[in-house]
Amino acid sequence: MAHDEGSAQRIREILAEYESVVEQKMFGGLSFMLRGNFACGLTKADLVVRVGPDRFDDALTHPHTRIMDFTGRPMKGWIYVNPAGYESDKDLMYWVQQGVDFALSLPAK
Repeated sequence: MAHDEGSAQRIREILAEYESVVEQKMFGGLSFMLRGNFACGLTKADLVVRVGPDRFDDALTHPHTRIMDFTGRPMKGWIYVNPAGYESDKDLMYWVQQGVDFALSLPAK
């Protein structure tokens, strides 16, 4: 099963204002990169957000979030948000913005 195309389109609409957004297949789903840095993506059902180490603990206090452990090893600074956590446009925009903020804080690749 691939990522949810409806959710992917919603993310595209949020990211439309940014230059150099690239979509790439990654983590068995779809990733959105800004200036060559991962911001967010979709797996089969979950949203993946790279919040960075400074926002990691806070991000995990939100409902419907958990540590990303794609390889079986927790990835600090990366979280999963299950569909209930990004169902509303407001929630999706919040999480995508978290990923954008971190990606833009990094040097361009």
